[in-house]
Amino acid sequence: MNEKRTSIFENGLIWFGAGVSLAEILTGTYFAPLGFGKGVLAIIIGHIIGCMMLFLAGVIGGKTRRSAMETVKMSFGEKGGIFFSFLNVLQLVGWTAIMIYDGALAANGVLHTGRWVWCLVIGALIILWIVIGITNLGKINTVAMAALFILTLVLSRVIFGDGSVAGAGGDAMTFGAAVELSVAMPLSWLPLISDYTREAKEPVKATAVSTVVYGVVSCWMYVIGMNAAIYTGESDIASIMVKAGLGIAGLLIIVFSTVTTTFLDAYSAGISSESVFSKINGKYAAIVVTVIGMIGAIIYPMDNITDFLYLIGSVFAPMIAIQIADFFILKRKDSLEVSLDVMNGVIWVIGFILYRILMNVDIPLGNTLPDMVITIVICILARKCIKIEK
Repeated sequence: MNEKRTSIFENGLIWFGAGVSLAEILTGTYFAPLGFGKGVLAIIIGHIIGCMMLFLAGVIGGKTRRSAMETVKMSFGEKGGIFFSFLNVLQLVGWTAIMIYDGALAANGVLHTGRWVWCLVIGALIILWIVIGITNLGKINTVAMAALFILTLVLSRVIFGDGSVAGAGGDAMTFGAAVELSVAMPLSWLPLISDYTREAKEPVKATAVSTVVYGVVSCWMYVIGMNAAIYTGESDIASIMVKAGLGIAGLLIIVFSTVTTTFLDAYSAGISSESVFSKINGKYAAIVVTVIGMIGAIIYPMDNITDFLYLIGSVFAPMIAIQIADFFILKRKDSLEVSLDVMNGVIWVIGFILYRILMNVDIPLGNTLPDMVITIVICILARKCIKIEK
């Protein structure tokens, strides 16, 4: 029996949905003090760096037909993979809660029915997406993405309608910090992309299309958020939508974008749970994650996600750096037969600490790229030293 695989077009739709996100627009509002020119430059540079890493991560999963966290076991061993799977589940539960919270808060700002009501509505729609399943979403996703595309064009028209852009509004963020914040969003998808590219008929092409589509749309969302903050003088999504006069169209943007993005977080949390506990059903785990996210969104305020994004970067940037070195440069036989690859574990700790140190240094290209380059070099040198000793 032939296994059902996703097409290049379907993968592009999935990652279009990932890019059209309130979190992306909200993060873009932080760039307003840089001014339009410098802000756009920081957004583009950051996304080029982040999406290069995203592409390489997706290729590993696509070529090996393994989920994201199963590919991690190739470099870190069974227990090492479980460790990162656990961290990934935690960050995805966090993302699910953050996305539902942001979506519900913004939706309630447009149509005042109570934030908790919107948490339940958005959560129910996410669960519906999960139940339908990634390989069966084709036509539904096409319709949803077409509607979302039209609505974001409307939003863009309103924000950029007079053709004007504003200058700098202050010095709240350095250029290097802005680049890093731009890198952080595609980097947050690193532990997920292989969950989708492994299902593709043509994994490398699907990965390339997914990365390009996500990168372009994510940049678009950042720029919309940045100029919307300048245009309206607001950083709150609901206020931006209301001041832009979008009304119901704005509400639909909020709900659809939240569902299509958060579905990926919850679905991948379920897949990663299977790597931690082999007897868990990924689809049921994804539903549980969504319910936990709904409860968290109702109970806890989650208004600033910058520290969360930097934490994700410090965990997953050195992880993917080691995977890139192993798979593409060293072409090592994987570590699946060992319980824990101690050397790569130690190198990851070094990379993690280095990232946190570099956060205190203002580097024009951000700290993710230098951290990954140094981690890759350490990984290569360590393996060569072992060969020399042998």
